[in-house]
Amino acid sequence: MKSVVSLIEGKPWLAWVLFFSTVALVFLIGLFGASIMERRQEARLAFQLVKPIGEWEPRNEVWGENFPREFETYRSTLDTSFRSKYAGSSWRDYLQEDPYLVVLWAGYAFSRDYAQARGHYHAVEDIRKTLRTGVPQPATCWTCKSTDVPRVMSTMGPADFYRSSWDSLGPEIVNNIGCQDCHDPFSMNLRITRPALAEAFQRQGRDIKQASHQEMRSLVCAQCHVEYYFKGKLDTYLTFPWDNGFTADSMEAYYDEIEHVDWVHALSRTPMLKAQHPDYELYKTGIHADRGVACADCHMPYRSEGGVKFTNHKIQSPLNDVASACQVCHRESETVLIKNVTDRQDKILELRMQAERALVHAHIEARAAWEKGATEQEMKLVLQRIRHAQWRWDWVAASNGLGFHSPVEAARILGSAIQKAEEARIMLVRILAKQGFLETIRLPDLSSKAKAQAFIGLKMAEIEAKKEDFVRTVLPRWDRAAEARQGRPLTY
Repeated sequence: MKSVVSLIEGKPWLAWVLFFSTVALVFLIGLFGASIMERRQEARLAFQLVKPIGEWEPRNEVWGENFPREFETYRSTLDTSFRSKYAGSSWRDYLQEDPYLVVLWAGYAFSRDYAQARGHYHAVEDIRKTLRTGVPQPATCWTCKSTDVPRVMSTMGPADFYRSSWDSLGPEIVNNIGCQDCHDPFSMNLRITRPALAEAFQRQGRDIKQASHQEMRSLVCAQCHVEYYFKGKLDTYLTFPWDNGFTADSMEAYYDEIEHVDWVHALSRTPMLKAQHPDYELYKTGIHADRGVACADCHMPYRSEGGVKFTNHKIQSPLNDVASACQVCHRESETVLIKNVTDRQDKILELRMQAERALVHAHIEARAAWEKGATEQEMKLVLQRIRHAQWRWDWVAASNGLGFHSPVEAARILGSAIQKAEEARIMLVRILAKQGFLETIRLPDLSSKAKAQAFIGLKMAEIEAKKEDFVRTVLPRWDRAAEARQGRPLTY
């Protein structure tokens, strides 16, 4: 104390500096303490539930009675009016926009029907009505479509759930994706409700329960927005092929090692792989993941209303809310930012279409080689190249965002897809020449979805009539059974 007094003697200005510094410090400490008390009070108020929520409560409107802001923004995923240059929430027929897809998926249900996914609130309706479920499917296909899935899994167990048929669980799976898929009903903490993600972490020697809150803001999305396959011919156990890593190359090696085949191509006889929607895996290779940005930061940005900050649950393209999703970090104008996105997507699409054209040629040329008498030994490497090329193409094509989650990686993968497809075509030229066939094989007229489907032999009138009958006769029975079980009308 004596040293302080001696220091300020003859220096009155220093005394004033110390005085005001002390006042400022006390003020900041008080402000910090008040903030902590306010947060604790908010936490207490936040969980004074209007209505208790059961552990596996699937009805989003029940959660909405307690969390109206989150629920109302989530309900707005019913809105299908937004349409960006390449995606959005509005319905669009991708097979009509790009008929090459029909040929690429010849022999697989995607050649019947492939449309832009609408908002999460349409998930159950869309899977019920798609022509892809007009062929027998496992119940595994319900896994990411409904809050009823964890409820049913808790009763049946995951293995029995997966090995059931899709239609056998139709009356049970009626509530759309929602609150219970991602939140613990008692603490509201983010949680994992789909076992495949936790199992994939466990095989890698990682405990998903140790994930940080920021990591969980991506991992709850990674329960569904990932590549997966059905393990086992009978069990169809949902499995993520991450054992060798998250890249397209590592998953390709994984599938080759276990000799997994999703379907055999109807034209080229290639044992094919079908990528699902490896959004999380592609994101992991991009700059946003590298900077610690979570899926929710862009697709569910924070919002303030009445002095309350909350997460906007209108899960959507950031291009429909650039101010909240992008301009929090990026200071450019909305016009510039949207142009930044579409410029990259334009370039990815250019590469994607090159890969598609090469693959369509390869499938048709491979069919010709078989018809001219090519042997299985001659075709072995050709089919491997086609399999790998289409897998890499599809790894980008099936991802949402047209490669924007990681443009550099997407371009690399598409470049290798083009290379492998062209290698297959060179091999086919030699095989055909060996059979004495030296002519150029020209593509048929694939200018529309209908023409492409006719080319691969699909009888769409019969397929559509069968689905219409299903919608008219089966779906009402499912709904009546669900309403009887819930004791209330369905709200989807």
